Amino acid sequence: MSEEILVNFSPTETRAALLENGVLQEVYVERSRNKGHVGNIYKGKVVRILPGMQAAFVDIGQERAGFIHVSDIATIDQSGMEARLSSETDIRRVLRDGQDLLVQVVKDPIGNKGARL
Repeated sequence: MSEEILVNFSPTETRAALLENGVLQEVYVERSRNKGHVGNIYKGKVVRILPGMQAAFVDIGQERAGFIHVSDIATIDQSGMEARLSSETDIRRVLRDGQDLLVQVVKDPIGNKGARL
């Protein structure tokens, strides 16, 4: 027996379906009625790097790409400890266009601006 879980996310709702042998078994729908995204963790993709601002835009599947500053990026050192980058670090040495990135929302989108990551 093969099982698949399909997930679809939009700014207003999240849908998940369970398929067994290609046959739909269960469907879940969650509507987000102004529910914030702060704290949510996403696997995003870097879509634009702004070297002059030491920042990048990351597509996290929302209406607008999220914004991350180099000083908000954490790396894991050889001992397994988290280390934050300094704002002096050139963001182009850390991120590249198209790179997958695990991010957490720290500020909800507002107006025409995406979430702060």
